[in-house]
Amino acid sequence: MSLSPDITEIIARARSDLRMGVPVVLCAADGSAALVMAAETLDGQRLADLRALGQTPVLAITARRAATLKARAYDGDLARVLLPPDARLPWVLAVADPADDLKTPMKGPLQTQRDGDAGLHRLALNLVKSARLLPAAVVLTLTDGEEFAARHGLTRVTLDQATPQLMRTSPLHPVVSARLPLEVSEAGRLHIFRPEDGGEEHYAIEIGQPDRAVPVLARLHSACFTGDLMGSLKCDCGPQLRGALLQMGTEGAGVLLYLNQEGRGIGLANKMRAYSLQDQGFDTVEANHRLGFEDDERDFRIGARILSLMGFSSVRLLTNNPAKITMMEDNHIKVVERVPLKLGENAHNHAYLATKASKSGHLL
Repeated sequence: MSLSPDITEIIARARSDLRMGVPVVLCAADGSAALVMAAETLDGQRLADLRALGQTPVLAITARRAATLKARAYDGDLARVLLPPDARLPWVLAVADPADDLKTPMKGPLQTQRDGDAGLHRLALNLVKSARLLPAAVVLTLTDGEEFAARHGLTRVTLDQATPQLMRTSPLHPVVSARLPLEVSEAGRLHIFRPEDGGEEHYAIEIGQPDRAVPVLARLHSACFTGDLMGSLKCDCGPQLRGALLQMGTEGAGVLLYLNQEGRGIGLANKMRAYSLQDQGFDTVEANHRLGFEDDERDFRIGARILSLMGFSSVRLLTNNPAKITMMEDNHIKVVERVPLKLGENAHNHAYLATKASKSGHLL
């Protein structure tokens, strides 16, 4: 019946539940099931209630975070850390969040699970990451997940349906566009695109009337609240945004895609956590790894999809990041020219830019 939620809508519910500290139930086709709570939003009472169910819970963390904690990641991309019998909420948060790693570096030895399947734990981590939370989840095995979810009114997510759904880019649909005169060009127009998965909307700023038959000057710009709006000196995002728009205005045509993927796709809260780690002496890549993330969690396929929806098939791409070029080409947008965009270096972000060049391959 169409009134029932489909898997996309169920996942959106699960993300919302996890952000609010509400557990969700994950189920696999073989009958295995697990109760999952995001470590970041877990509270002491729910942890006590979970322990009262009698099983030994585990804390699923990514291999990146496990490497920082010197915990064995037997599952390759993740580790299942057994919660000690006396572990309380502060212990869980200390393992999940690197904020106090230097102050209290000895958290172990951590015992990790090596037997059994980790498919539900992997799904749990993908869910909390997609909810822009710390990539750590408390997981407890259940004997009858469907019955448990029904009895407690919890969202139930199935592994075989959710896994491919989380790996793909959500379909996007144009919502509205309207004329928007800008400082760089009075011939501006703003387009809004909304994903089907309930995620944040993305925007396209069109300058002039670009000819769809020739390569358009384009920029994929990831949202940066601190740089774009606050004038932060820790990055070069604000100057790049304004410089790209100015160049489009000068040429009379272009399209800037403003993608809501803050902090390389980890969200503003986690980005601030990374900034705090940078103040402790870690570079931007090391900070992301200590948090449990990869160097870059963004999905540039979104940009290619928006360009296609707007009728563009080839671009002159304003970027210093070769990964954007590769992703465009892999998603049927031809990049006929890379247009450098070297702006905004200062004393505060010099090391940050150097790290992007040496570790992330940016052409600076």
